[in-house]
Amino acid sequence: MATDPIDFVRAQVGLRLSEIRDAAPSLSPLDLYARMDAIRQLAAEHGLAALESVSRYSSQLALLPGHRTAMQSCLERAQDALGSHSPRDCTTILAALAIRLH
Repeated sequence: MATDPIDFVRAQVGLRLSEIRDAAPSLSPLDLYARMDAIRQLAAEHGLAALESVSRYSSQLALLPGHRTAMQSCLERAQDALGSHSPRDCTTILAALAIRLH
């Protein structure tokens, strides 16, 4: 079990991301939005800047046409952001996501 509080948060978010990934085909856009926004709030509370930014962007994309394809890329980048230890990673991860989606 994780002894560092941030490790515990990362484990919780990792579990939530797995649940979203498994259930994504059957989730409505509003459900995807709500789940990604909950991750964003958790990341914001614990200072995980890269994860907060990716989650915010992902929750917005969940409401747009083509969200199923976009969400797969977002979930991959969210996993990268989860392991981020540097605030500079935020820009790099969002840029990689933007390139992937466009």
